[in-house]
Formats: sequence, structure tokens, C-alpha cells
Amino acid sequence: MIEINNLVKRYGNKFAVDDISFSVNEGEIVGFLGPNGAGKSTTMNILTGYLSCTSGTAKVGGFDVLENPLEAKKLIGFLPEQPPLYLDMTVEEYLNFVYDLKNCKLNRYKHIKEICEVVKINDVFKRLIRNLSKGYRQRVGIAQALIGNPKVIIFDEPTVGLDPKQIIEIRNLIRTLGNDHTVILSTHILPEVQAVCDRILIINSGKIIADEKTENITRVVEDNRRYKVKICGPQREVLDMLKNKDGIVYAEVMGERENDSFTYMVESAPGIDIRKNLFFTLAERNWPLVGLESMGMDLEDIFIKLVDRNNIADTSRKKRAPVDFVLPGEADDESKNKQE
Repeated sequence: MIEINNLVKRYGNKFAVDDISFSVNEGEIVGFLGPNGAGKSTTMNILTGYLSCTSGTAKVGGFDVLENPLEAKKLIGFLPEQPPLYLDMTVEEYLNFVYDLKNCKLNRYKHIKEICEVVKINDVFKRLIRNLSKGYRQRVGIAQALIGNPKVIIFDEPTVGLDPKQIIEIRNLIRTLGNDHTVILSTHILPEVQAVCDRILIINSGKIIADEKTENITRVVEDNRRYKVKICGPQREVLDMLKNKDGIVYAEVMGERENDSFTYMVESAPGIDIRKNLFFTLAERNWPLVGLESMGMDLEDIFIKLVDRNNIADTSRKKRAPVDFVLPGEADDESKNKQE
């Protein structure tokens, strides 16, 4: 449904998007993550036709966004970080305005009514948008993105500023939309991505640094070996043993206690499975092992580790040679100055 190939967006010597390629299949919900300034919004603005690219292609449903902008945009519903609302309109007036703006051919009354039911704004349909809460404004923004029943919906920070109840409601809505639409979700709220998305893309410094299904995202961080271990025994002695155990690079007490057992977090060295060795060591000391659970890394840990790793790699790479941009006529002036 979405094809991006060798996409580049450059501002002078600065690469906002640096030769990225990825595709999104029909019906997928994809989380698009990255730190501030990574290139997320630039990529989405190119994809939706708000911004041109320096080179490369972006296609939606087979239509090139630059060569066939009208056909491509018919397939896209976009909710930017700041919803494009007219505060002096009622919700009814605004949605009818967007309906006309998109030249929608669906039955007006039935289509708008269905959208209002999906996003749950029937009770504010006649109210001025300026008088609505942040949560309802977000819902109206989502409603405008759904008008015309586009095949692709792109959300940029859809839950920013919402309370926990509103966030859960928007999450559920996005998950529902994924049944009938292809969805790209850009957000800084990482648990939101894990709860909603089928696949995760991470971009940093204009480059894609991870592209994995949500359940497999830990595979991109090879050195992840963390365990929650519950051991019966003297806390200080057990912790000292764990810290000095071959193959364990980190250990700490987690503060959970049950009768005479304490819970510890241990991290093994890359490529080393410490479970059997740890079991025998504890048995020799008569410290019963009553629980062992792989903790894995949450998405936040993975995100930070990948971004940090990429930043280190960037600093070690050879810098690109600067590009001199000379305006017409400047070359002649420069040569004259040299002669003088």
C-alpha cells in the first residue's frame, strides 16, 4: 500500500531524511518512532504531499505522491500533531466543510454519521470546536482524516496532551481502524506502540535503524539477557555472589521480598546463558532458587539503546564533504574577486 524508495530530503548540507526505503502492507498498523529531529514528520509530510523530496520516490496505492498528487491524496487521511481545526465552526459545519473540500462522493449524511459514531463525537456534533476539550478536538481531527474512507490513515502524535482515559480510548479506536485501513502511527509514547502496532520502524538522524514486527523487536538488540531471579538466602551474600559470578555483568536487588526470598535482577554477558550454572552454584550453597523469569527489554530500553548505538556510529563515520551551493551569477562575481 505504501512504498518509499531511496527517499532523501536535504536542507543545504543537512539531511533531514537520508536515503530511506520501506514499505507498509495493506491492513498493517505500523509504529513510526524516533527522537526529535530524526526525520519522522519530514517523512510523513512528504508521504502526504505537504513537502517535496530532494530525491527518491514515495508511492501510495501505486501512485507517486509527486507525479500523481491528487490520486495519491485521495487514498490518505492525515492527522498532524496539531489538528487542522477551525475553532469558529461547529463540529457539524467543519466535517461538512472537509467533506466538500475532499470532493467526497459518498452519501453525505450517512457517511458523516458513521464517522461520528466510530470516533464517539455524536454528543458534541452541534457544539463549537473552540469550546471542546483537548480529547474531543483530537477526535474531531481523527474524524476529518476518516472522511472519504481513505485506505491509509497517518497519525502524528494523536494522544499528546490527553488524560489516561482518553489515551486508552484513542488507542482502542486506532486498533479498530486497523481492521479496515492501513495505519501509520508516530508517537513518543512507546507503550502505545506496543499496545497497538503490528510492526515498528525506528528512524534516527534521517536513517531507518530498525524495522521489525512488534513481538520480535528485541531481536534487533543482540545483547539483551536480563532475568528476574528469586532466591532464598542472605541478601548481601547472595548479591555479592551474583556480582562476582562469571558471565554476569550486572546484578541488583529489586526490593521484592516473600518470606525468606529476595528478588534480584541479573544481566548476563552477550552470548552467555547463565541459568544452568547459576542453578548449580545456588544448590552448592543451599540457597534455593524459587523463581527465574526472563525480563527481556521493554520498547523504551530498546529505543534508547538503538538510538545511542546509532549516534556513536555516526560520530565515527567519515563526515560528508560539504556541498557548496552557488546562486546564478555568484560564480562570476567570485571569479572577478579572485582576479582582483
